[in-house]
Amino acid sequence: MRKVDAPPEGWYPDPQSRTKLRWWDGLDWTDIRRAPPSTAELDAAEAQVLSNFRPGDELVSASRQAAGELGYRRQDAQEIIAEVRNVARAEVDRAAQEFSQRATTAARSFTPLVSEYTNRVVRWVKLAIGFAFVLFALWLAFQIIAQQSMFEWIGDRIDNLSDENGATVSIGVRPLLKLPA
Repeated sequence: MRKVDAPPEGWYPDPQSRTKLRWWDGLDWTDIRRAPPSTAELDAAEAQVLSNFRPGDELVSASRQAAGELGYRRQDAQEIIAEVRNVARAEVDRAAQEFSQRATTAARSFTPLVSEYTNRVVRWVKLAIGFAFVLFALWLAFQIIAQQSMFEWIGDRIDNLSDENGATVSIGVRPLLKLPA
């Protein structure tokens, strides 16, 4: 709302608490609140306003002729208050709707950090599992090849220890214990 369009300062129905009046300073709501005036207070204020003007005053005479009386009648004041209340409610509803639309747009446009980091962690875990699987397959292939070559080597060593006639060749190993014959 522009400053030019703002209502003048004064007591208006509180947009947050419909049962109280709130002071509008001409630019924004203040924290000052009060109960709405009673009928006796309205009558006293009306009488005070009427008593402040002299009957011979030209301005008073012109306004009495134009409006039929001085100032706003109670019914006019109630209509103005109702209109201000409706405008305030409409403004609050419009602001709430605009806020809701902006919040929905913001929620849809931002991906939560939790899901972003979760996606990164899941990707790294998948890579680690794949790498571990490849390493395991390589280790398994090495074990199979190593065992086969080891068995071939042992077989060759055993074949070298025996000659072609079936006689065993001593390899220079001496028994640790001699058994009595």
